Amino acid sequence: MKRNLIQTLFLILIVTNLSAQDVTTFFSKSDSFFKTNVVDGKVKYAAIKNNPEALNAVLESAKSITVSKSDAATYQAFWINAYNLLVIDGIVKNYPLKSPLDVAGFFDKTKHEIGGKYVTLNGIENDLLRAQFPTEARFHFVLVCAGLGCPPIITAAYKPSSLDSQLQKQTVMALNNPNFIKVNKNKAQISQLFEWYKGDFEQKGSTVDFINTYRKEQLPENAKVSYYPYDWSLNEAK
Repeated sequence: MKRNLIQTLFLILIVTNLSAQDVTTFFSKSDSFFKTNVVDGKVKYAAIKNNPEALNAVLESAKSITVSKSDAATYQAFWINAYNLLVIDGIVKNYPLKSPLDVAGFFDKTKHEIGGKYVTLNGIENDLLRAQFPTEARFHFVLVCAGLGCPPIITAAYKPSSLDSQLQKQTVMALNNPNFIKVNKNKAQISQLFEWYKGDFEQKGSTVDFINTYRKEQLPENAKVSYYPYDWSLNEAK
């Protein structure tokens, strides 16, 4: 009995170590892919279409990886990268095109095998991230939907050790970008992201309060807020 218990614990240790190695490899491969194929917040889709091996390899490695919500940083970093990689993969498979919306069911119907699950892009965003961590509104500034209306994609993977600083940096960058938050005196035009996910941004106050948390130049408290149309044009590097 004692020997069986030791053998079981030994096998659990091996599986745990292999799983940790798989996740580490995923982050490393993702980082290399983004560094090679992202420039100035845009994606080199044509180049990836011509040479898809690196993207295929990283997505293949992610199929059987399982991450636990109990390790929040690893879990969040994995699913953020997975989302961004799958968006790119979906564009590449249908390339050339002008917008992700040119593909029916791109976000809500097409299922992907990843992280030990079959899941849509909306499933990753809404069920695996937002629903599991409802107070983390900064997700909206790192999940990149392939449209120019999204905050820019970065030339690196999101990693557990740096995730909080990366979330903070991208949120601050977006909310101080005059093309993302358009201010004219006491009028502010803001992305439809803030309309679609209003509840995420108004957990501790108004949308203006949330925006001002990250802005260097504060919006007026009585700012007249309106939403400008979302730009779904492809975020392609030329």
